[in-house]
Amino acid sequence: MDLWQLHIFCKVVELQSFSKAGQAIHLSQPTISAHIRELEKHFDCLLIDRLPKATPTAAGTLLYGYAQQLLMLRDETEKALAEFIGNYKGLLTLGGSTIPGNYLLPRIMGAFKQHYNQVLIRLVIADTREITQKVIKGHIELGVVGAAPSDNHLESRRLAADTMRLIVPAGHRWASELSIPIEALRNEPFIAREPGSGTRAALQNALQALALSIEKLNVVAEMGSTVAVVQAIHGGAGVSVLSLHAVQEALRGGALQALTIEGIDLRRDFYLIRDVRRRASPIAIAFANYLCENIESDLAAPKPVGAGQTRSVLA
Repeated sequence: MDLWQLHIFCKVVELQSFSKAGQAIHLSQPTISAHIRELEKHFDCLLIDRLPKATPTAAGTLLYGYAQQLLMLRDETEKALAEFIGNYKGLLTLGGSTIPGNYLLPRIMGAFKQHYNQVLIRLVIADTREITQKVIKGHIELGVVGAAPSDNHLESRRLAADTMRLIVPAGHRWASELSIPIEALRNEPFIAREPGSGTRAALQNALQALALSIEKLNVVAEMGSTVAVVQAIHGGAGVSVLSLHAVQEALRGGALQALTIEGIDLRRDFYLIRDVRRRASPIAIAFANYLCENIESDLAAPKPVGAGQTRSVLA
């Protein structure tokens, strides 16, 4: 038994598939199967039931818990030694919910890379709920999301405020208005983001202050991305509440218009999150410091950063 075999075993359990585990770690399915057989031979028991999905047996479930602890300790060891020698190179996996992932983080990443050119940054974009779960499971080290997490294992730091508005197409009857009453919105075809979205959660919280909910609106569609919502608005399917970051170009070009809704506060915050059970890598600490110092400044001309900075926001 070695740590690599335990890593493979955990991937099979998490993905419930030998082939998917192979794809995730770039090994063939026969190679994956051979490593699992070696583990089963070592422990002299069946660890994975093969059909219909790869499911851990009772022994496999027991091993999975210990394997996670061993792999976490391996990661902690590597991070501690890297921090000791000031090693600012390697892979940093970030997660961003739709708005920060598409519109904020890429610009910050580009500026950061100019000073840490030996760092490879992998950015995963999904909704707030999925990014939060990936941080908890250790699949990504840092996440930037549109809602503060409730999990006790996560710490969060407010990064920046975001402004949302009611977005309508240029030809809409409200296009020349600055604001509309909430009563007018209740019967208008409305396009909602999917459950788990930070944009949806922020809108839901704002509506609850008026004893309303998204379910009480005339929802004609739910969509899994901001891009899809924007295209549906362009197509005349309805209106929606979106971050201004997502529609800047369309607003400047006049294709869309942004309105306020009377009596509703459509501001929210973005949060940097991480799992406190895991030691932050030197790269993560450096990136978090730079992100917190620059995200509210002019992203086109961020402040210079040096590898010698030591103040940590992840302490």
